[in-house]
Amino acid sequence: MVGAQVTALRPIRADRMDKTLKRFIAAGLVLLLLTSLATASGAAGTRDEPLITLGYLRGDYASSLKDEAAKTFGAAVDAATARLGEIFRKHTGYRFAPRFLNVYLKNGGALTLYAGASFILLSGTATLTVAKGTVINVSTGNAVGSGEKISLYQRYFCTENTQALVSANTLSTGQVDGYYTMTGGGYAKLHPVFKDVLETDWYFDAVCYAYDNGLFKGTEDDIFSPDVIMTRAMFVTVLHRLNESRKRQGASSLPGADGKLFTDVPNGWWYTDAVLWATANGMITGYDDGTFRPDAALTREQMAAIIYRYASYEGLNAASGSGLYDTFPDTGDVSDYAVPAMRWVVSHGVINGSDGKLMPRSSATRAQVAQIFMNYCKLT
Repeated sequence: MVGAQVTALRPIRADRMDKTLKRFIAAGLVLLLLTSLATASGAAGTRDEPLITLGYLRGDYASSLKDEAAKTFGAAVDAATARLGEIFRKHTGYRFAPRFLNVYLKNGGALTLYAGASFILLSGTATLTVAKGTVINVSTGNAVGSGEKISLYQRYFCTENTQALVSANTLSTGQVDGYYTMTGGGYAKLHPVFKDVLETDWYFDAVCYAYDNGLFKGTEDDIFSPDVIMTRAMFVTVLHRLNESRKRQGASSLPGADGKLFTDVPNGWWYTDAVLWATANGMITGYDDGTFRPDAALTREQMAAIIYRYASYEGLNAASGSGLYDTFPDTGDVSDYAVPAMRWVVSHGVINGSDGKLMPRSSATRAQVAQIFMNYCKLT
């Protein structure tokens, strides 16, 4: 029994004591830091160190605090914030913007602001209707009357127990923070790059996917032009970008006897390399007169044929896989050369039809093609 006690009371090894001492020192430093923070936060406000600063009222404090947190926790902060915001909206019906969020209001669209929320109009025209409480124009320091026109670039702040409606009289953009709800059916968040692509548009996800993966660029820096008809040059260029993103090799040129493949494809244009690559690898052909016709609209069956050839180039199974194709009422309008391709793209969900029809001879918009490429990429 005594021997057991002696064994239990053996001296602590030097390395264990060193680790124990380090833990005590670390704990002491943490305690000292927390004490200093508590002292600072509990200090009375002075002229040099007021209790509430102008930066806090402007929202700079929250923004800087989040930036500091982001340096430590990275993307986890944004993911957690978005998740909490979604939970909040689901259970309360309100949305909450922890910092100013870009918003888009169609003509007749509106959003409702609640106590503590702010709104800044950046473009267009809008009217403010105060249902209850008081709205302050922080930029001027004046209370705002119900029915007043909102001034551009000025911040409107809802005080305690306030509810106000921002109604767009024209196409408008702005920023909101705090508690708000979407009303009027015209409010949507903008695409982070393209100001003509809205969160409520059916093609929003497809455009985001195509842009994020380098397949599409805008027709201008911040314009996507979703309703513009897709041309042959545009389509082949997107396909070429997809191929490059997958690091696939292939012939890059196939010049004719005169050194040019097509009479209407100049050297060095934005689509030249894509046209040469697609032709050399059997995705496209030109016309009998030796032209490519880069600005001509691409029909839906032509798109299907090109995608089908590219799928074969990538080694995918050419089998159609289902009888879904035969359920469409206009299969008889599909050209003979395009039938196998249309069967394949339909059965694999790459092309899903439009208004219940295939419409093989119709053209397609940039938005529709973005959706088609997203469907293909998810398949492969």
